[in-house]
Amino acid sequence: MSRDKSTEADLPELWTHEPHIHLEFKSGHLVSDIKTNATPGFKGSKSDAPDLQAERNERFAELQEMLYASSRSGGTRSVLLVLQGMDTAGKGGIVKHVVGAGNPQGIHYSSFGKPTKEELEHHYLWRIRNALPTAGHIGVFDRSHYEDVLVVRVHDLVPPEVWGTRYDEINAFEKELVDGGTTIVKVAMFVSLDEQKARLEKRLERPDKYWKYNPADIDERLLWPKYQEAYQAVLDKTSTEYAPWHVIPCDRKWYSRLAITELLIEAIDALDLSWPPADFDIEAEKKRLASA
Repeated sequence: MSRDKSTEADLPELWTHEPHIHLEFKSGHLVSDIKTNATPGFKGSKSDAPDLQAERNERFAELQEMLYASSRSGGTRSVLLVLQGMDTAGKGGIVKHVVGAGNPQGIHYSSFGKPTKEELEHHYLWRIRNALPTAGHIGVFDRSHYEDVLVVRVHDLVPPEVWGTRYDEINAFEKELVDGGTTIVKVAMFVSLDEQKARLEKRLERPDKYWKYNPADIDERLLWPKYQEAYQAVLDKTSTEYAPWHVIPCDRKWYSRLAITELLIEAIDALDLSWPPADFDIEAEKKRLASA
């Protein structure tokens, strides 16, 4: 992904470098070595987060509006944010506290759970294609096409010879999107089992959070070694130059939100957008309005 040189200058001093430098998955990195309570590249602390998040949300909202406005004058670019992670990693928080800072008019949110009967009758990418963002929009995938090489693999829902071919299919699919003008920001969100347990316990202690609790989450915890293996394969096989994975430590929610905000700002800033010029005579319209 190319990035505009102005992005570094726009970066708050609390970051040592653009976050992608610290967060992009590199060949040879191991899922088992991820420090989920780390804050890569961030020099500040939790106390700095509220003000900085508010400030960067404003910048994100400005860029998101510019992206949307550009499509009204023929622009074809779009952005797709892929959020992939175990339950309690904080995907919902990213949608609410990061993406939610933008104008809903330019956001297209999709959550991919267990496929419906209709979806199962089609190729696994069918439902994904139906949810892609159009020009000027930011698409958000809460889980994604990667479920078909993660959950499907861990639970043996299809034979290895089936899911084993999907990595190349996904790479080709994403290359098609990028070539068509979509910037893909993929984030793999990792939370420790201890932190996940604490978050699940909180859901059981609060009546207003019961709806978020799923008894199946406990069963999934027991499969974490298999999920580690599956996530390792995803990162190894589908982190490409045109759509790299970013590994996000998520034990500290304030950090993961700041990091993903910066990744989105970087991605849109790199498009080098500008506000569309007026397609009418401004002075004439001012005079007309004054006399109306």
